[in-house]
Amino acid sequence: MTADRIEAALQAEADREKAAVLQRFFKTGPGEYGEGDHFLGVTMPKQRAIAKRFYRDSTPEDLDRLLRSGVHEYRMTALLILVIQFEKERSAERQEVLVDYYLASRVYINNWDLVDVTCYKILGPWLLERDRRILFELVREESIWSKRMAIITTMHFIRNHDHSDTLSLAEILLHHPHDLIHKAVGWMLREVGNRDGELERAFLAEHYHDMPRTMLRYAIEKFPEPERRAYLEGRA
Repeated sequence: MTADRIEAALQAEADREKAAVLQRFFKTGPGEYGEGDHFLGVTMPKQRAIAKRFYRDSTPEDLDRLLRSGVHEYRMTALLILVIQFEKERSAERQEVLVDYYLASRVYINNWDLVDVTCYKILGPWLLERDRRILFELVREESIWSKRMAIITTMHFIRNHDHSDTLSLAEILLHHPHDLIHKAVGWMLREVGNRDGELERAFLAEHYHDMPRTMLRYAIEKFPEPERRAYLEGRA
């Protein structure tokens, strides 16, 4: 199986010291959001290179095996392969198969980097000119990864000057308790503001008093310092 070759290539790039750092960074301890995840310590550039090397030969069976692994880099590389396959595909029918596979596999897309590196590159282009109700289904799921997937997917819409769903999803997530959701929403609001500052400020005017502090900090990170201070001190 191609999965054997991918696993061997990743194992050859393993770095025990990097792995120890990543285990801590991605909160893999008991009770933490990444509990039980295992890292080899392979850098993202090396994972991307391996994905490019093997994407043509990777079958759904190969990706299934990698995605079901407890090794983080196996799952990430499988998802990077899926992104490349989607981007290379010219058939809408085949793209839809890949989108459905991605959504069906989301139980294994269970850390913020796995979400952030892939969802807006697959779901974003697919949904840009299509019905987006799936995002509003994802945002209502219990999993924080599904919620994060919903809001981060809108990065692609924002880059195409379409901000409405970002703001609608941000409103739904405004009072979610997890800081990984606060960071994601704040980040997307900042991306909106990078293209339409008035629109972001209009959203903040309505919501910033009730917004979690982390979300607000991410949203206003690039504001001029006097304005940033005014928001943080509640006098904007």
